[in-house]
Amino acid sequence: MQMAGARPIANAPAAQYAVPAGASLQERRPRTLKHADTFAVFDHNGDVLSGPGIADGLFHRDTRYLSYLYLMVDGQRPLLLSSTVRDDNAAFTSDLTNPDLFDSTGKLILEHDFLHLRRSRFLWNGACYERLAVRNFDERPRQVRIDLTFAADFADLFEVRGALRLRRGTMQAPDVGTDCVTLAYRGLDDRRRATTLRFEPAPDRLSSNLATFVFDLDPKRQKTLLLEISCDGAGAGEALHRSTFRALREARRALRTSSSRAAAMITSNAIFNETLRRSVSDLYTLITDTPEGPLPYAGIPWFSTVFGRDALITALQTLWLDPAISRGVLLHLAANQATTFDPASDAEPGKIIHEVRHGEMAELREVPFGRYYGSVDSTPLFVMLAGAYLERTRDVATLQRLWPNIEAALSWLEKDGDRDGDGFIEYDRRSSEGLNNQGWKDSRDSVFHSDGALAKGPIALVEVQAYAFGAWRAAAAIARALSRPEQAAAFDERAQALRTAFDAAFFDPTLEGYVLALDGDKRPCRVRASNAGHALLTGLALPERAEAVVKTLMGPASFCGWGVRTVAATEARYNPMSYHNGSVWPHDNALIAAGFARYGFKREAARIFEGIFAASTYIDLRRLPELFCGFVRRRTRGPTFYPVACMPQAWAAAAPLFMLQSCLGLGFDLNGLHVTFEGPMLPDFVGEVTLLNLAIDGATVDVALRRSGLQVVVDVLDRRGSVRVVTTS
Repeated sequence: MQMAGARPIANAPAAQYAVPAGASLQERRPRTLKHADTFAVFDHNGDVLSGPGIADGLFHRDTRYLSYLYLMVDGQRPLLLSSTVRDDNAAFTSDLTNPDLFDSTGKLILEHDFLHLRRSRFLWNGACYERLAVRNFDERPRQVRIDLTFAADFADLFEVRGALRLRRGTMQAPDVGTDCVTLAYRGLDDRRRATTLRFEPAPDRLSSNLATFVFDLDPKRQKTLLLEISCDGAGAGEALHRSTFRALREARRALRTSSSRAAAMITSNAIFNETLRRSVSDLYTLITDTPEGPLPYAGIPWFSTVFGRDALITALQTLWLDPAISRGVLLHLAANQATTFDPASDAEPGKIIHEVRHGEMAELREVPFGRYYGSVDSTPLFVMLAGAYLERTRDVATLQRLWPNIEAALSWLEKDGDRDGDGFIEYDRRSSEGLNNQGWKDSRDSVFHSDGALAKGPIALVEVQAYAFGAWRAAAAIARALSRPEQAAAFDERAQALRTAFDAAFFDPTLEGYVLALDGDKRPCRVRASNAGHALLTGLALPERAEAVVKTLMGPASFCGWGVRTVAATEARYNPMSYHNGSVWPHDNALIAAGFARYGFKREAARIFEGIFAASTYIDLRRLPELFCGFVRRRTRGPTFYPVACMPQAWAAAAPLFMLQSCLGLGFDLNGLHVTFEGPMLPDFVGEVTLLNLAIDGATVDVALRRSGLQVVVDVLDRRGSVRVVTTS
């Protein structure tokens, strides 16, 4: 995914839409919350800081509604004791205490650690709610002054990411009441955006940027302050204590309801259990309810919106766990499928959307991402997911509803997706404002030749051909289910023809694998890259090629110990600190591991799984980031972090869930109502796995798998319905 801004950054290289790394997210380890189209980024104290490269704030629909929030006790910043996000991501809590406090003459008036402050915060329906409790642990009464300084800059998310704007809208006069303040901005799109801060109790003093409270605290007594920060009047309007309680109850209930659909996992490794819990929590935090159903937004802070590719891959990774996610993704993307040509947004009939933005800059087309279709892989992935969803659920009614969209997507693959009619899917942007590269590695320098020269379009990427093969195969299965045998046969023929042509054009014996891409002159980009592993994901690779691909990707130039690098260390543009040319991406590794398992290389898949899990043990909250650097793994040292990686990121959160499925060989046979385990293997760090509430066609089953010597034994713990469990070696 492109780390994108909007306009060229001053003194920056020609990196397209790049996020300048002015401050490291990893260094700050921010705390994040999300609900629907609203997300928030805080520091550990719970403050919102501002400065170049700092992404703190309360964001709603791609606009920052709160850009500064700073808490002080008697004029000093409190000391951090600890801060965390709940295991289910429902709320953030920070525990603070007072520093040594002095009067104007320098006399110590209160030693540190006598006041305890607890900030608890959550999001619900476009508003942020905070409860601040202040308790006096001194033996004498204390008067405490609490200052909350605040500001709202209404910056577009692309401005926060580094875009320079020559013109902006106008700030409106603040509206200051006794217990509330409204800050507003009218953009160049003529939209008024407003932030309202409400306090309970009313502050002793309130201005357009400062609320001051003076509390008289008896020994061991506590006072509580409530704060609501609402975007465009999203608050309830009722008494703040009632609206806070109601919002908290509804937020937790909604999270429980959505996550209860998922199968549960318990293993013999307590740390891995923490990683799995955080992965599931991150997944359901990022899921947003659309009119068509649940859809995972890509990641926080830069990509908290609809991304077609990310949603599709996340849905594929979690299909075994919760098929409702896939259904929501398919229906929402179908509803937003392109129907006309629009070069400015790279739209072509049948194409699946890449990105949706709602901010001022998108509305004004200062960036092309309002409704942008510049991804070459979303369309074949859409058809792939539709086929996988049918196989997992036998939901023919939904596929019948989607069939016109599937046919439109296939038409795009056959026509506009194949620029020169050679059977391969290529991309080349239609507008100078669009993305240069439109595969999942969409940095400007991610597709190149062995000498480092950048490839010129139209470009046919190796993994996109794999997705196209998967799409034709999926289309054939769907057509058969919908009683369209002639179309099914034609789709099968397209898949087989692609397989034959692909092997001839993409396999390179000197690389011991597949080339990265074919450029516009059909010259192969002879580069060892992780993309080649995706050819195994869908079965495109001929069986006799698989061993060479696995050997190359697991060699020391590609496998760094934490995972497979995006580009091997032997290549001209290799840089372990780059975004796409030497880094390690959990989702990329999960797809590669699934491909390995498909061709019988379970041990290698388990090695990848172990590397990604080991990385998670060094990461705050056990939360896998979007990516990390591709430096060689060393004993007693953790991975090297990428400075502006998103955390949480949907397809990274789903990666360990998908790798677990791949190692277990977990599948579903709807015809026999069987849950299947084909050659199950457990990675070395896990001796036993229990899966609860595995659902198939209305029945559910609980299963335990444990290592016994060189084998994995599968036990059925409980079943509800006529489901059977079948294990094959």
